Amino acid sequence: MHEVIRFWLRRGVDGFRVDVIWHLLKDDRFRDNPPNPAWGPGQPPAHAVLPIHTTDLPEVHEVIAGLRRVLDEFPDRLLIGEIYLPFDRLVTYYGRDLDGAQLPFNFALLEARWRARDIARLVDDYEAALPPGSWPNWVLGNHDRPRIVGRVGPEQARIAAMLLLTLRGTPTIYYGDEIGMEQVPIPPDRVRDPFERNVPGIGCGRDGARTPMQWDATPHAGFSAEEPWLPVAAGYARDNVERERREPGSMLALYRRLIAARRRSPALRVGAYRPIAASGDLLLFVREAPGERMLVALNLGDGTLPVAFPDRHLCGEIVVSSGADRDGSVSRGEIVLRGNEGVVMTLGLDVVIPRSV
Repeated sequence: MHEVIRFWLRRGVDGFRVDVIWHLLKDDRFRDNPPNPAWGPGQPPAHAVLPIHTTDLPEVHEVIAGLRRVLDEFPDRLLIGEIYLPFDRLVTYYGRDLDGAQLPFNFALLEARWRARDIARLVDDYEAALPPGSWPNWVLGNHDRPRIVGRVGPEQARIAAMLLLTLRGTPTIYYGDEIGMEQVPIPPDRVRDPFERNVPGIGCGRDGARTPMQWDATPHAGFSAEEPWLPVAAGYARDNVERERREPGSMLALYRRLIAARRRSPALRVGAYRPIAASGDLLLFVREAPGERMLVALNLGDGTLPVAFPDRHLCGEIVVSSGADRDGSVSRGEIVLRGNEGVVMTLGLDVVIPRSV
């Protein structure tokens, strides 16, 4: 396997994303997994046992370290591991001396309740669990979970994009989320996912998040000249790359503006994360690097929310707003966020950052 990896590294690949990396080893005595007492009818058969002999075995870390040593033979290569584990177990996959995966995938946002206080606590817990010197990462959507638009709605999907691209660490964007692709209902005769075909009717199907990329408003969304294997979303004439490229307020324009802001800003790219305790639907934090501070203010509700520091000395410049209609200086001492609105703004170095607002 190491030689297979070297073959592709010599050809110039940037690295590898290893599927279910915490499953790489099984029990060397081939013991059966014990029954799962919480399992019942209507749940996937694979959940009928507790996978104590087939996942997250201590010996797997040496296997991963061996993969990492191969990648380290080549400059600037990356090892990513797909891992669904609690934070305390997830972070062990960085390796004992950071000799494991550079990015053990952090999927916490895929299953988080979309409430400001829950997400703030989740971010704090993850940051606290990270080993010294490790680099965080965040994933908002993937091929195994429903689309973010389907989970939180189209308006909050914009806030989710702002969160993903302003948290500390490497963001991972699932194709189509950058144009707001929806979860697509799949008729039974069009199902392709083996999971759904093997155990139909219990909600295991993943095809709805795997539909063809929507490039334009032509038939089949410009994905192909022939009927694709999965149906295209009903709204593809609205949610497609060609149209959104021309719309300053589109989801695609928001993603591009956020990515551009990251590239320009050391604070957003590599700066420290400083949470500000807030209440209700407000999620508030600062990213800071030498000579630069950025405030991220996100409204996860549909009511208006004021953002004011205790000394009323909130000033700076909005560099990205979720609606692309609020860029410019802020000098009144506070911002009032509309429902489902977020802003990223510079923060004066003389502004005292409170622990809570």
